[in-house]
Amino acid sequence: MKVALYVVRSDEGWIMKLSLDIRVDAAWWVEDRGGKAAWRWVLLDGALAMSQASWLVNGFEAERGMDQWERKHWQQYMRRRLLQYEEALGEREACRGRPAIFWAAEGAGGMPEPYPATAWAQLGQDAALLAERFRGRQLLAAEAEALLAGTAPPLASAWRAAAQLAHLHGRLQLAAALELATRRRAAWLPRARSAPRCRRCGSVARQRVPCAACGLAACAYCEACLALGRSRACALLLRSAAPAAVHGTAGATGGGLARWGLSAAQSEAAAAALAFLGRPPAGGRPGRFLLWAVTGAGKTEMIFPLLQHVVERGGRALVATPRRDVVLELAPRIAKAFPHASLATLYGGSAERWKDAQLTLATTHQLMRFYQAFDLVVIDELDAFPYHGDPMLAHAAAASCKPGGHFVYLSATPPAGMQREVAWGKLEHARVPVRFHRHPLPVPLLLKLPAVAECIRKRDLPASLQNQIRISLKRGAQVFVFVTRIAQIEPFVSLLRRRFPHVRVEGTSSQDAERGGKVVAFRERDIRLLVTTTILERGVTIPRSDVFILDADNGLFDEASLVQMAGRAGRSLDDPAGKVVFASPKRTRSQVKAVAQIRKMNAIARRKGYLNTPGSQ
Repeated sequence: MKVALYVVRSDEGWIMKLSLDIRVDAAWWVEDRGGKAAWRWVLLDGALAMSQASWLVNGFEAERGMDQWERKHWQQYMRRRLLQYEEALGEREACRGRPAIFWAAEGAGGMPEPYPATAWAQLGQDAALLAERFRGRQLLAAEAEALLAGTAPPLASAWRAAAQLAHLHGRLQLAAALELATRRRAAWLPRARSAPRCRRCGSVARQRVPCAACGLAACAYCEACLALGRSRACALLLRSAAPAAVHGTAGATGGGLARWGLSAAQSEAAAAALAFLGRPPAGGRPGRFLLWAVTGAGKTEMIFPLLQHVVERGGRALVATPRRDVVLELAPRIAKAFPHASLATLYGGSAERWKDAQLTLATTHQLMRFYQAFDLVVIDELDAFPYHGDPMLAHAAAASCKPGGHFVYLSATPPAGMQREVAWGKLEHARVPVRFHRHPLPVPLLLKLPAVAECIRKRDLPASLQNQIRISLKRGAQVFVFVTRIAQIEPFVSLLRRRFPHVRVEGTSSQDAERGGKVVAFRERDIRLLVTTTILERGVTIPRSDVFILDADNGLFDEASLVQMAGRAGRSLDDPAGKVVFASPKRTRSQVKAVAQIRKMNAIARRKGYLNTPGSQ
């Protein structure tokens, strides 16, 4: 994309701006339609590549004597700055030709034709409408046109002038989609190529290709977020300017916690989170709070009071979860809990992609289209794939929250770094150490067994494993059997079928097209033994279930995975104990830490009086 670049001198000093429609800027500054007193104007280039203009604007600093500069001085300035751009980019062929300098003092000849005065009022209305539609979003130009296609009056074909006026009003930010560092290199340092960073997802963009759109020999683009549209160095990224975040006294209206029917443990944690929401964060950055709740504790119910707090104060809240199936499961529950609040449900292929709502439920990848949109961002299962370990999604989540907003993280197994922050008092948190039925979590049994590969090679199962499974089946339990490799599922299913011929045994994995149907059949007890991978380590609740984790010493099963898999057992009220077995040739640190974490939660629940006393229901 080509844009205009200019500097203007007003009572506020020298300012450099890029423009999508220079006529709008001419009317705004020179004819004083924006209430500004502009007394000098220099149009530096009327058709500069977006990547160059954005870099120049970001690195602009007024220099001594600019008030007395004439045309030749501005030409020298632009040549010097574009050379610095080439050096930062590492491409000497990036800027071809000499910069076109158009000199124009206020009222002098050569000024761009200003936007027609007769259409200025309508343009103001269009700019206000566009800014409202863009509220809380960051979009590429093609996405902007798709968003505006349904507006009335239609703006999709003539939105640039409205976007420029919204930018001048401070309601919209305009920049290149990729950001190139503007730091100036010391003269004695060797010249090195600087890798641009994607403003949308935060990833480093290392791919460069010749670009017909901007004419540059090496226009970079981001591969990391390519699925959402190509983020290029010369592409325009439009970002909304966020209003102030909402706060207020927690629980002041709407009945506070009473309407949600929470348990004592849930209420205590939710109250702590509400108190956190009621305080503006220090330092102007979003506040952070961790709800550390055991598997099956009812995390969703605990966030309802937090969503209520934000909605009642006119704010916007986001609940982000890693998986589409969880989004589809939560949507009707949130809609039922908040019948009078608007709800947008976003995932790949969602029909509500451009819907504005008080409550937004989305997969984590969808956050890359938002910018400082939400007063509250709830990140569910922050330790799960794909959010965990993906800096791109963490960047998107951080960008989606208002500077004065709040993050609430939900997890049964927070990452080690977050656990250290809790231990050091650097992260506010609340623990929910007990499930809704108020029974302790099942403590895993450590069982020494040969590796799965060895069992398959010998075509036999150890007697101790057979006995434990037989006990589970005899008591009527549904049996999860977790293995580390997809290739091991079918041969291990064959071994189990041979030893347990009177029950239905099946296997499933991420590559199984019938996985959904098998999970349903397992829940309905048509399948009694289900061999699976970590694809079912979370998000699946099966009444009266026992869990066997084979090769529990494998590096794939870290502490978090072991705790999550163990969390499939004991979730139902009619079978709160369940059984969990860690089976492996040797005991590992991850197994020991997982057992210790479960025992610690039980101890906290017992100390706080959350557990049922003997004989109680």
